[in-house]
Amino acid sequence: MRKSRSPKRSRRWDSAPDEDPAAGLLNLFDVWLVFSVSLLIAFVAYARMPELMNSRSDMTLVKNPGQADMEIITKKGTVIERFRATNQKLGGEGEKLGVAYRLKSGEVVYVPEDGGGAGAMPRPPK
Repeated sequence: MRKSRSPKRSRRWDSAPDEDPAAGLLNLFDVWLVFSVSLLIAFVAYARMPELMNSRSDMTLVKNPGQADMEIITKKGTVIERFRATNQKLGGEGEKLGVAYRLKSGEVVYVPEDGGGAGAMPRPPK
């Protein structure tokens, strides 16, 4: 008579661990993370302001020019400062540099005091 075999014989491929079903989700999370970072970089490049990302560059940004809530934002290196326009009158000593005229087209023309050339700056639309 033959001896009975063990209920299950151990084989090499049977001892391999089962694959974790959550491993695929972790890979999807990595792909999503790379996609979101690349999208953020694309938005900064689209705004054409890579100076914001560079610590060695300086820039000045004017928000709402000519309006009551106008702001001037300056960046020098890593320091960002905000200046808000106010209705306060300032006083002090100084010298007259020239005269500015607003044309019918809405442009502002500055004429220096010494009679040199004039420069035109378009007025922001209302």
